[in-house]
Amino acid sequence: MEGGSNSKGTGLGGLFGTGGVGYSNADLSGVPLTGMSPLSPYLNLDPRYLVQDTDEFILPTGANKTRGRFELAFFTIGGCCMTGAAFGALNGLRLGLKETQNMAWSKPRNVQILNMVTRQGALWANTLGSLALLYSAFGVIIEKTRGAEDDLNTIAAGTLTGMLYKSTGGVRGIARGGIAGLTLTGLYALYNNWEHMKDSIAGQSL
Repeated sequence: MEGGSNSKGTGLGGLFGTGGVGYSNADLSGVPLTGMSPLSPYLNLDPRYLVQDTDEFILPTGANKTRGRFELAFFTIGGCCMTGAAFGALNGLRLGLKETQNMAWSKPRNVQILNMVTRQGALWANTLGSLALLYSAFGVIIEKTRGAEDDLNTIAAGTLTGMLYKSTGGVRGIARGGIAGLTLTGLYALYNNWEHMKDSIAGQSL
């Protein structure tokens, strides 16, 4: 039948686009392609759909993109334990070499140094791990009580941690621990907001 070259293909070939006569480049030369991008030569898919401009994860309504204190507690405690163990091991190695400097290199000296390294590593890991546990617990409690997350929670948690950790030393110990915790967390909060403070000061000076 004449004119069949311009009709759609029939059968399975027409369904998958392999049957029937297609259009030539001359036939499509005048068709505008506004708003369309070239298709990939390997996949019959618009490359624009492969670009992810949105976040990878879908957050619940009202959820914050940053991790809360409860999620960060495990990382904080584990990191402090590992840091304490590494620092204690180095300190134990220093003390062991210092205490056995008059001994010749032998098995007893190696055992003594190893014992010092193990003892100091466990001591510092336990100390920093306990401090991190108290700090994280206070931080979570204060955050849930206030219903807000800011630097005030950090400073309050650090102060209470120092006071509780040194509570066995009496009133002076509590005061010293609170001051130490307040100072450390205050410096951390200051460092964390340093760029924002500089921008605010620069804006006021102008």
